[in-house]
Amino acid sequence: MAELDEIIHQPLRLRIMAALNALPVATGLEFARLKKLTGATDGNLGAHIETLARAGYVAVDKAFFGKKPQTTVTATAAGRGAFARHVATLQEIIAGKQP
Repeated sequence: MAELDEIIHQPLRLRIMAALNALPVATGLEFARLKKLTGATDGNLGAHIETLARAGYVAVDKAFFGKKPQTTVTATAAGRGAFARHVATLQEIIAGKQP
């Protein structure tokens, strides 16, 4: 059985990745929307997004709309693959397929 991905396994990062993986490929979520979906604070969400970005699991795009900054987070191909493997491992555990 494959191992759980320690980066994704943390509850908030799992919620972030689940939200992003529910979207079509190359579609991201704005920071404020992710914050609302996860119930995280700005600082906590930012720190976990940074961890996912360092792992190559998400891409972060910062832009300005008028004078207002907007941060969009998108799952990368590597992140989608890692999430799929993590979910498959969870499904194996649920099905009772243990070594």
